[in-house]
Amino acid sequence: MTPQHQSELARLLASLRRDGRQQSGLAANLVPPDKATAYKIAGLVAEELGWPVRGWKIAAMKEEMQKALRTDSPIYGRVYFAKPTPVTVERAKLASPIPEVEYQAKLGSDLPPREKPYSVEEVTEAVASLHPGLELAECRFIHDSVFPPLPAILADGAGSGTIIYGPPIEDWRKRDITGQEATLSSNGKLHRKGTAADALDHPMVPLTWLANELSRTGVGMKAGEMVSTGTLTGMLAPKAGETYVADFGPFGSVEVAFT
Repeated sequence: MTPQHQSELARLLASLRRDGRQQSGLAANLVPPDKATAYKIAGLVAEELGWPVRGWKIAAMKEEMQKALRTDSPIYGRVYFAKPTPVTVERAKLASPIPEVEYQAKLGSDLPPREKPYSVEEVTEAVASLHPGLELAECRFIHDSVFPPLPAILADGAGSGTIIYGPPIEDWRKRDITGQEATLSSNGKLHRKGTAADALDHPMVPLTWLANELSRTGVGMKAGEMVSTGTLTGMLAPKAGETYVADFGPFGSVEVAFT
């Protein structure tokens, strides 16, 4: 893939994000050949947009979700919007939104690139707070018969949209984060439930993975960024008129309404 085609794809993806648009398919010469190129282009998209990076999303920590997303490893993307609960959005103006129940970790200190890998203990120490949350994922490509390969989606920030977060979980380092069941309901109807133990072991596990991926590629993370650590309940498509609630029991809840 030539540098010119990389720049062309970055400009396209930035334009689609700015305008809140989707498109069907992608020209073959604009599909990144591999993950490394895709992530490079995602960085070019960030430069094209010029928006502050508010955080990161992580997906597919375990095999089941990797199969669903057509990958053999976890994936990540930049997030440009993070909002406290409750949030109301207009369904028609979003790019195929998907509400996913996720723990959100807010960094209290930088995790810059370095040669030595970060340990789980170091990353945990860098976290200022852990929150119940929803990731409102979006994709700039219509999921139709010509939906492009995974590298195109990675260039699009792995389908990143908006992080929605609740109040901090008190004394989260001492709480049973892994075992606490979280549920996803809409208009009072239960749709999904899950735990961190089943989906990602513990939120600090994917966060450490991301810290080391971004360190290895010379990007790093900064204090104040919010990281959506991976869905506990899978993916579900909302309709206008539905209000989704992610309930983490004693850890709090998060709400997004679709009009």
